[in-house]
Order: sequence, then structure tokens, then C-alpha cells
Amino acid sequence: MNKALLFGALALAGVMALPATSTLAKATGPVAALDTDNDGTVDLNEVNKSATELFTRLEKDSDGTVDFKEMKGRVSKQGFKTADPDNDGTLSKDEFLVMVAAMFKDADPDSDGTLDAKEIASKKGKALMRVTR
Repeated sequence: MNKALLFGALALAGVMALPATSTLAKATGPVAALDTDNDGTVDLNEVNKSATELFTRLEKDSDGTVDFKEMKGRVSKQGFKTADPDNDGTLSKDEFLVMVAAMFKDADPDSDGTLDAKEIASKKGKALMRVTR
């Protein structure tokens, strides 16, 4: 009788552990918001998709660019100037995505081409999130 009780308890413990294990494998927070392939990390394509959607939302005056005011504090004045190589005071979508790619590279210290939750939680990762969401 003790063996049956022990096996029953072990079986129940195994079943109880399954949902916790699968929950832990899923990305949460900022990673989950961008991780379209559900691999637990974010790559540049996923970041660019989100950044493009943000660019479209920020670009209110339909001129195909965003100016510093439209960026609503998502980057510093110096960061904006750096991202504006033609010095016209605006960022085209291409200039915006070049800035995003540079920020992604800065947030990826191990240079593996993906960002995990720890990298996104870093100062550089948080800066990247401001221009993608």
C-alpha cells in the first residue's frame, strides 16, 4: 500500500510540475512583447518590425519623417543628432532603423545577434525598448 501511495504522490508531483516548467520556458515582459518566433530571445528582425510600427505611430504629419518633438523623449538630443546624418532635423524611416540597429548592437554585448531578458533589462536594452515600443 505504501508503494501505491508513493507512486501516486510522485505522479501527482510530476503533473503539478509540468505547467510550471512550460511557464518558465515562455518569455515574459519586454521579450515576450517582441519575440514573434517564441524562442525566448529577440533578434534584429523582430526589433525592426516593432520599431517600424512605432515609427508609423509617431509620424503624425504624414511627411515620411519624425522630428525630435515627434520622438517624444525616446532619444536624447545628441542621440537624435547622431541618427540624423543629413542634419535636416528629421529622421526618415531608414535613418530611424539605422539608429535602432546601432542601439541593438550596443545592447548585445555577447554579439550573438539576439537579446535575452537580461540584455533587454540593461541600460542599453531599455534605451532600445524606448525606440521600439
